[in-house]
Amino acid sequence: MLEYKDLDSRKKAFVFELDNVIYPERDYLLQVYYLFSNFIEFTEGVPSSSELTEFFKTAYHHHGEENIFDKAREAFGIGEKYRTNFDRLHAAAILPLKLLMYKEVLKLLQEIIIDRKQLFIVTNGRPEIQLNKIRQMEWNGLEQYMKVFYAEEIKL
Repeated sequence: MLEYKDLDSRKKAFVFELDNVIYPERDYLLQVYYLFSNFIEFTEGVPSSSELTEFFKTAYHHHGEENIFDKAREAFGIGEKYRTNFDRLHAAAILPLKLLMYKEVLKLLQEIIIDRKQLFIVTNGRPEIQLNKIRQMEWNGLEQYMKVFYAEEIKL
C-alpha cells in the first residue's frame, strides 16, 4: 500500500476516486440488496429475504452488478414493477451499517490533512448514488477537509 512518506512532498493536493479506492463498493451494494430483499419479502411474502439476499450476494461475487435485477427477476419471478424501487434504493437507501474506509486509506487521508494538503474526490457514476454513498460513509471527521466533484457533471 502506498504510504504518505512515499508521496512527493511538493504536491499541494491529492485526488481520489470513491468506489473501490476509499472504500469497497461491495459494502454499499450488498446492503442495498439486503434492503431490497427485505422490501420484496415484506411486499410479496416470497422469496424470503435471506434467500434473495444470498442470491444477490452470490450473483454479485460471480458476475458483478450488471443486470443483477434481471437475474433476480428471472430466478424468483420478481415483478418488473419493482425495478423502480430497486433503482431508487440505490440512490436513497439509508444503510443499516456505515460504510467504512479501507484502514490504509484512512491513515493516508489523515496524514494528508495533518500536513495541510488539499483533498479532492472525483467520483464516477450517477451523482445521486455517489452522494448517497458519501452520506453513508464514516469519515472520521475528514469530510470537512474534502471537496467532491462528480465526473458526470464536469464539462470537458
